[in-house]
Amino acid sequence: MRAFLLALLMLVGLTPAFAGNVSTFELANGLKGVVIEDHRAPVVVHMVWYKVGSADEKRGKSGIAHYLEHLMFKGTKTMAPGELSKVVAANGGSDNAFTSYDYTAYFQRIAADRLPLVMKMEADRMRNLQISPDDAKTELQVILEERAQRTDSNPSSLFTEQERAAQFLNSPYGTPVIGWRKEMEGLTRQDALDWYHEYYAPNNAVLVVAGDVKPEEVKALAEKYYGVLKPTEGLAPRMRPQEPPQRAARHITFKDDRIAQPYLVRSYLAPERNPGDQKRAAALTVLAEILGGNQATSVLGRKLIYGNGTAIYASSYYDGMSIDPTTFNISVMPAKDVGLPEAEKALDAAIQQFLKDGIDPEQFARIKTQVKAAEVYSRDNTQGLARRYGEALASGFSVKDVESWPDVLMSVSEEDVMSAARDLFKPEDSVTGYAERTADAVGPVTAPAAPPSTAQEVTQ
Repeated sequence: MRAFLLALLMLVGLTPAFAGNVSTFELANGLKGVVIEDHRAPVVVHMVWYKVGSADEKRGKSGIAHYLEHLMFKGTKTMAPGELSKVVAANGGSDNAFTSYDYTAYFQRIAADRLPLVMKMEADRMRNLQISPDDAKTELQVILEERAQRTDSNPSSLFTEQERAAQFLNSPYGTPVIGWRKEMEGLTRQDALDWYHEYYAPNNAVLVVAGDVKPEEVKALAEKYYGVLKPTEGLAPRMRPQEPPQRAARHITFKDDRIAQPYLVRSYLAPERNPGDQKRAAALTVLAEILGGNQATSVLGRKLIYGNGTAIYASSYYDGMSIDPTTFNISVMPAKDVGLPEAEKALDAAIQQFLKDGIDPEQFARIKTQVKAAEVYSRDNTQGLARRYGEALASGFSVKDVESWPDVLMSVSEEDVMSAARDLFKPEDSVTGYAERTADAVGPVTAPAAPPSTAQEVTQ
């Protein structure tokens, strides 16, 4: 019913009164701030985004960004290990952190009148973190166990890891966010401290505060707690190894005794969404919805599931919020007694037919409406909105880029989408991965309801 009302409001040209004005400021030490007003409830989301992630790690030190994320909860000169989270919980709030390829973020959700409290504690650990040898040793075992549970014991995660490594030969996007186990085992306390002192600084951070707040109050608090922190002098620009031109289609076969239902994933090297130039990324976003956004109405759904019956699941996924070139992904789970080569052949035929026939105008109009509805609905989630701005600014985008994105999406034409598709679907830029059970496997199996997305993020 809520979705219907939102759609109705849009049809008559109205926009619901969701999260309100967005304002920005910058402190003398380089800290950038974003304030999103939402006075519907006396709650605030406080986030600090550091413009550094796993893709910025040095070769041989994979996992250091996530390792430090864990160590950031180990206290400062004035806070005992674990005290920040305990204080937040005691005040009725919640907190966490996450690491991705392009950023690392820390957040608290709490009553609005507790904002000074969480800001004081977050500012404290920005520059005053204490890491004891025992804590460093303990947390290293924690992240190794996390990898064991989330990746090594999960065949879908292992497959995704191998597929990405095959796609990116040189780009650090081919290295898992959590790190390669052998390299993680060699991480040291000094590695963490070096990473912390270089990158955790006000001039490498974005502060996002969303909720029942006023911009002038947030800026005054930021001046008080963050403004006194020293920036990192001579912070180098982000320079990463780049992916060379890909000249051959790649194919991997991953076998694991625990896989119950075989499936395939096809990824294509794809352009990222760029500051000031978001049109191609918008076209790819719409293309993903047209191809595999809805099982019943999408191109792949109609052809592979309800058409020739070669699949029981088909989807496509693209997220252009990326500093370097990313991927456009397609997943297919074949029907019973349909082999992966047959499913791949049917997928190729469906793509070629789409390139030949073009877009159904009715489907295109429907998807544009859905995209707009999703954008409107997303403004109803304060934390989600805070995340949208934080992720963008930590990745080099501006507030203007974020605010213009819905309009860019709506300006996409059918020809824009078809042009993006023609440039995208080049075999030499692709990796096709088969995930299947070994022929003679016995015993228990595990499998997701659908093939996993390739998006990676590791949460504390």
